[in-house]
Amino acid sequence: MKVSVIATVKNEGEALRPLLDSLLDQTRPPDEVVICDGGSTDATLELLTEYSAWLPLKIIEAPGANISRGRNLAIEAAAGPLIAATDAGVVLAPVWLQELIAPLEREGQTAVVSGWFEPDPYTDFEVVMAATVLPDLADIKPDSFLPSSRSVAFRKEAWAAVGGYPEWLDYSEDLVFDLALRERFGAFAFAPRARVYFRPRGSLRTFAKQYYLYARGDGKANLWWKRHVIRYATYLLALPFIGRLIWREKWVGWLLLAVGMGAYSGRPATRLWSQTTGWRPPLRVRAFALILVIRLVGDVAKMLGYPVGVWWRWRHKPSKVKSEK
Repeated sequence: MKVSVIATVKNEGEALRPLLDSLLDQTRPPDEVVICDGGSTDATLELLTEYSAWLPLKIIEAPGANISRGRNLAIEAAAGPLIAATDAGVVLAPVWLQELIAPLEREGQTAVVSGWFEPDPYTDFEVVMAATVLPDLADIKPDSFLPSSRSVAFRKEAWAAVGGYPEWLDYSEDLVFDLALRERFGAFAFAPRARVYFRPRGSLRTFAKQYYLYARGDGKANLWWKRHVIRYATYLLALPFIGRLIWREKWVGWLLLAVGMGAYSGRPATRLWSQTTGWRPPLRVRAFALILVIRLVGDVAKMLGYPVGVWWRWRHKPSKVKSEK
């Protein structure tokens, strides 16, 4: 069956070249590549035109389209019954497409296949960022894993059955799409060798913006409200309580704080330990100290973004908002 790889881009410029090069290197070449441009003002379109000489590339121009709209337009234009979605800014493993679509070609009832993603850090800070916020393959449960749309495949008819990506949502859109597919078709197949590589955020500022937007998307879509409530309770109730204990009963408060910090950073620290083997001791100490800083910044960004999304939902009341079950 024909397979269409789809993606959206906007002002990617030369950063798009690694993705296109990795598409050329696939052991199972795509039958077509459909890319929707959301209104680039740089050399992105010229670069895509250049690669159309080597890839079966179809370019759609849709200025102003958000990510969901861009993906839906690309899928609508796709000729193949099988869709493999990815993102700009990633590099695909050579066997990515072959591994990702194998369950769809092999198992008649499979509607969706989850691929995998791994960090490709360039700096020490990005190594710590990846260990802090990204799971290892061993951390996930394949039956409940919800894939990012940087590495996922599905039947075009399944996409149509759930109404496509939610165009009213600007962030967390792939999660809402995943939940709709799971509700309709059940558990996804998992292809751990269908890997894409991407750079983690390189600064606290860009990381905070990313998590603010993710949390705002959660608020708009009414996703994971229990997690957000727990986060607010931790920072607004539990931490002041521990602070009071430190002031009045020093050892009890400090013990609770140490236990909490250990639980909060234990898994990231375990991941980071193996990734920093051979680092000089001062750099390693700094790296482990950054875990708590990164988590704190991420939590604050989420606590700021989530109510903004909730306020948006109350004002707009979109009919397709899905609640966490």
